[in-house]
Amino acid sequence: MIFYYVIIGFFTLVGFLISSRLKSKFKKYSRVPTSSGMSGAEIAQAMMAHYNIHDVKITQGRGMLTDHYNPQTKTISLSPDVYQGRSVAAAAVAAHECGHAVQHATAYSMLQTRSKLVPVVQFSSRIQQLLFMGFIFGMAGAGSGIGGMFMIALTITFGVTALFSLVTLPVEFDASRRALAWLDDTGTTVGAEYEGAKDALWWAAMTYVSAALSALVMFLYFALQMLGND
Repeated sequence: MIFYYVIIGFFTLVGFLISSRLKSKFKKYSRVPTSSGMSGAEIAQAMMAHYNIHDVKITQGRGMLTDHYNPQTKTISLSPDVYQGRSVAAAAVAAHECGHAVQHATAYSMLQTRSKLVPVVQFSSRIQQLLFMGFIFGMAGAGSGIGGMFMIALTITFGVTALFSLVTLPVEFDASRRALAWLDDTGTTVGAEYEGAKDALWWAAMTYVSAALSALVMFLYFALQMLGND
């Protein structure tokens, strides 16, 4: 249990530091205007038109860094600072979310895989919460039969979480690659603007890397716990 809390504490700290760095980068590049003068919404519209995608809605959401693409509704939701912003940060984030829409339109295999895993992950997460409470209260140490089955179930749920996190990595990196290529090829960001967009998206990607490593380590921890009960 002590090692478990060490893992949780370490990755919580790493996640906090990366998230803080991302917010700092976003704030920095939000103050840097693009030479194109386009807002995030205009950039999204232009990128969708470039790829001849006309069935994706671009809407303004709420909050900060809540930007996302919903493949089920084909909607790109941009936070107010991105939707209205005419900065390097707004350009980078808007183009990244468009990258997901392009993935969807081109049937990018990893995005399809992640979408198929979503309902499995949602169900697994609900079960995981109940199982985890049992783990905290020592159910894993019950009789060999019950304890063994408990640990198998708990390990499977963490395995699903780890799998989803790992599949997410190429999806996010590919969306950023597409975004940066379009920003550069079209001259929407040039010189230092492009480097700023690249820097911002790199830190955004690191949040997913941290989450994936955390999920993988947790899965390995419970897998070893399960094997130890055999």
